[in-house]
Amino acid sequence: MGTDAADAPPSLDEVRWRLDAIDGELLKLLDERAALAGAVAAAKRAAGDTGFGLRPGREALIIRKLLAAPRTAANDALIIRVWREVMSDNLARQGPYHLAVWGGKDPTRAVELTRLRFGTAPRMQVLAEAKDVLAAAKTPWGVGVLALTPDSNWWGRLLAEPKLKIFAALPCLNRWGPQAALAVAEVEVEPTGGDQTFWVTDSGKSAAAIVEALSPSGVAAEPLAESGGLKLFSLSGFFQVNDARLAQAPGKLTGVIGAAPTPFDV
Repeated sequence: MGTDAADAPPSLDEVRWRLDAIDGELLKLLDERAALAGAVAAAKRAAGDTGFGLRPGREALIIRKLLAAPRTAANDALIIRVWREVMSDNLARQGPYHLAVWGGKDPTRAVELTRLRFGTAPRMQVLAEAKDVLAAAKTPWGVGVLALTPDSNWWGRLLAEPKLKIFAALPCLNRWGPQAALAVAEVEVEPTGGDQTFWVTDSGKSAAAIVEALSPSGVAAEPLAESGGLKLFSLSGFFQVNDARLAQAPGKLTGVIGAAPTPFDV
């Protein structure tokens, strides 16, 4: 039997030629997109908008749309990392976007997660105190990333900082490991259709008892951290600060301190 030449695999030279052609196409599109980022900044300035351009809800919707699009080889992690870099570069072209990171005794993991989430475009500094990162997050175009550690309840301070909100949970893929850090900034958090809300209480009840107490109101809660008499929970769904479902929640000092999209591989 003869062989069909049309079914023969391409040669290595042919594959490399196609890769080079695709690289050229990608470069052209990336350059065009970067130029549009400058146009966006100019249009905002012309309209008098000089505020922080970070829109975490919109970013999550863009990535979910991309992940839902048909593809044959590119996995979720590749899609997320490429577009995080592109979007972060876009934002950095619009203003003095910068990051501050606190990782506890070993900041290595927090730094890694920060770059996975926010790319390499924004300037980053690692600080020794959680309070300094919170202060940096309150400066123009600032984002703070803080680790969840058993010896710090930095998140409790957000009860007294209504403008400063948690807007991202890191990492954004379960396959990259358990939730280990949270990002905060003076931004508006918006529902994306797949969210978790962060809620703090000073209740002396056990975490299990608090979860049980919230359940009759239709609130599904998961304990995240506990320190200094405060407990941090993740609530399934998007909750407003004055959500009626939390009106009878245990504790005298309680509050919603932000919300973030759930991992993209849930």
